[in-house]
This record gives sequence, C-alpha cells and structure tokens, in this order.
Amino acid sequence: MQTLHVSLGERSYPILIGDGLLHEPALLAGQIAGRDVLLVSNTVVAPLYAPRLKEALTGRRIVEVVLADGEQHKTLATAARVFDTLIANRCGRDVTVVALGGGVVGDLAGFAAACYQRGVALVQVPTTLLAQVDSSVGGKTAVNHPGGKNMIGAFHQPRAVIADTAVLASLPPRELRAGLAEVIKYGLIWDEAFFDWIEAHLDALLARDAPALGHAIHRSCAIKAEIVSRDEREQGERAFLNLGHTFGHAIEAATGYTAWLHGEAVGTGLLIAADLSARLGMLDQRVVGRLHALLQRAGLPVAAPRIGAARALDYMRLDKKVQSGRVRLVLLSGLGRSLVTGEYPDGALDATLAAHFG
Repeated sequence: MQTLHVSLGERSYPILIGDGLLHEPALLAGQIAGRDVLLVSNTVVAPLYAPRLKEALTGRRIVEVVLADGEQHKTLATAARVFDTLIANRCGRDVTVVALGGGVVGDLAGFAAACYQRGVALVQVPTTLLAQVDSSVGGKTAVNHPGGKNMIGAFHQPRAVIADTAVLASLPPRELRAGLAEVIKYGLIWDEAFFDWIEAHLDALLARDAPALGHAIHRSCAIKAEIVSRDEREQGERAFLNLGHTFGHAIEAATGYTAWLHGEAVGTGLLIAADLSARLGMLDQRVVGRLHALLQRAGLPVAAPRIGAARALDYMRLDKKVQSGRVRLVLLSGLGRSLVTGEYPDGALDATLAAHFG
C-alpha cells in the first residue's frame, strides 16, 4: 500500500492506494469512524463490492442507498433520496457517509455529506480509474443542472480516500479509457516527464498492467494532492486541474449527460484547449499532434459533436471560471505548463470552436 497526504491543516487526510484494500477489514474499519454509516453506491458497483465493505464494518449500523448508474442521475432529485434516507434513519452528525463507486457516486454522496446537518464525515472508496486519479480527491462535490454541469455543489473534504486498484479488473474497457483522459491531463498541466511516461506505457495501462496502473494512479494523486494543498478552493492554480473541462462540460451538457462519458468529453476538451493554445502561439503544434495521437491510441474520441460554435459558447458561459461575463480558460504555455486567462482574442476562440463544433 502507498499512502499520500492532502495537507490542509485540520482537514488533512490520507489517500491510500493498493491492490486488495477492500479485503483488509482492519484498514477499512480504521478509516471509517462512528457507529452509523450511510453507504452510497449504485446498481453496478453495490453487488460487486458492498458486501466486502459491510463485512469489514461488523458491529456498525449500516444503512445503504443504491442509486441508478449514470451521469444523467447526478441531480438534486437523486441527492434528495440520500437526504431522505439519512433523515428516515435518524442519522446524527456523527454519521459517516461512504461513497462506494465512480465519480457520480462520489460527487452525489459528497454533496449530501456536505449539506446534511451542515456537514458530516465522508470517506471516498472510488471504484473507477477516473475517480481514483481525480474526482475522489480534493473535496469538490456537486450535482448537475440541465443548464450546466456541477453548477450546484460545495467544497467538502473527505476524511480518507481508499483506492483499491484490484477493482479496476471489473471496470468496462470504455470506463478505463475514460479514466486515462484524466491521467493524460496531469502530464499536460504539470509534469512533462509523466506525459512522456504515459506515451511509453499506454499499452500496459490499457492491458491493466498492475504496476503501470499503480504508478499512474499514484503520480496523478500526488500532483492533485500538491495542488489542492496549496489552493483548496480554486483561487489560483487549482483551476489548472480544469484543463479541457470547460469544453468537455459543454459537450456533456449539450448531449444530455448520456452520450459521452465524462472522461471522453474531457479528452476531447484537452485537444480543443491544446489547439487554441497553439493558435495563440503559446504551444508547439507538435504537442497538439502528440496529444491527438495519444488520445487515439487510448481509444478516446478526438472529434466533438457538431452542435455549433454558438451553442458550445453558450454552455461555456455557464462555467464556474466565468468572471464579469468573460469565459476564463485553462490553456497550455508548454507541455507540463498551464495558465488560466480571460485575455485572448475572441477571434481565436471563435475559430477554434468553429473548427471543432461546427
């Protein structure tokens, strides 16, 4: 087992990464405090892994909420089911909410934990590659709105993140590929050597080679932990983690959160952000070519839906980085170097959107 720490003073917590952690009752019990536990999962994950978790928590009162699977269910109505369960079972402020699943489960459970009685304990047990490398770490919780993704949410740090890499063996290939988009993002924004490593080891990652996946998860989490420890509430460089997301969220919202997985939309968004960076003269066009080739090798889409440039921009204007009506974008000033700016020629953005969205 490898352990990382997100250093946030009294809100600091460990990220535990290892093969078979769900088979270690003492470890699980030690990270999940209190008598009452609300276990939030979905119809895909719960049958596979909930029994192991409940067995490790013998002697606790465990209440379970099993949600429908899919981004389209990450809504206030679904969150209300979690609140209803907490209230119906008279859970107090000492309850621990455990999120067992991918990013949707983690976001929903985290949002409920942030709101219930003004905040209760949360433990993340991510079961997808995307959740293990990104969404389970950092304390962002949210639900979607028909007008935009993650528009309703709160910052609420977990007490621990427990990433069992063995569960990735049951992950559908499409979900694995979607998670790789977030891994690629970390190389682009922060670590050129890591990007090089991903290029060299992509075949091993796609083959679910345990050491390769372990390294990818550990390095991604280490980068995110460093950034979050320095900028918990996204006042500065934490926004770098949103590279590709402004474009990706527009894709998800425009397609009703059903046609594209989050990681697929982010992957295409990374390419659009890199293209705009090159058009602005900040990024070598060869990097754009490398990224395009890497995404294709990973089996990720590289063409955005032809929803039209104007419609894409409308969705982008709902992005949380918008200030005074100006869309601020995360761009690349080089491989492994990123920046957030609203200072760009509108013509360059318009041309980029037209090229990718039609």
